[in-house]
Amino acid sequence: MNTLTSIEELRLRGAGVESDEAVESLSDHALLEATRAGDEAAFAELVGRYRNQITNYIYRMTNDYDGAVDLAQETFVRVYRAAERYQTSHAFSTYIYRIATNLAISELRKRKRRKLVSLTGFFQGKEGAEPVEFDPPDARPLQDTELVEAERRTAVARAIQTLPDKYRAPLVLRDVEGKSYEEISRILETSEGTIKSRISRARGLLREKLRSYF
Repeated sequence: MNTLTSIEELRLRGAGVESDEAVESLSDHALLEATRAGDEAAFAELVGRYRNQITNYIYRMTNDYDGAVDLAQETFVRVYRAAERYQTSHAFSTYIYRIATNLAISELRKRKRRKLVSLTGFFQGKEGAEPVEFDPPDARPLQDTELVEAERRTAVARAIQTLPDKYRAPLVLRDVEGKSYEEISRILETSEGTIKSRISRARGLLREKLRSYF
């Protein structure tokens, strides 16, 4: 299979094979084994199982839907290219979320490098301080309940975007994706104790940022 083929084209190509029902009944691990053997329908089934999850997860991490679609496709491309090296010691969901997390964090760091401003003596509190990201709050008055709810959702998304990467990823995985502490630990390759501590810290930071909304 040409790894440059779009994910949607791949899914359509695999949709009409006779073994659809058999493919759908296979475990993730079995689908990866079939993918190694060149079975496009098997890989298309994996894409179908995880595409929406991975796209939504990356969107929650980056707050950019179009970018999330592109990064989700890149996630599956990387899964395919590394199929021969895949180890079955952990769940496939752990593996694919780890790839998606790394891609999302890489994108966030690129953005940060572009957005960071360093106006000497103005945004820096003192000489030599770290540059700060200037993101002024929206102080416009809200008109009705629907607008208030929309603004709150936007505020939460914006607040999540301001969290450091080490807090953002575990928070989204836990509070948005509903992953267990154990799986988050495997995805981020960090101890459960550290994961719990970072999630607690992230929630505290969000409460402070969102105090005026809630």
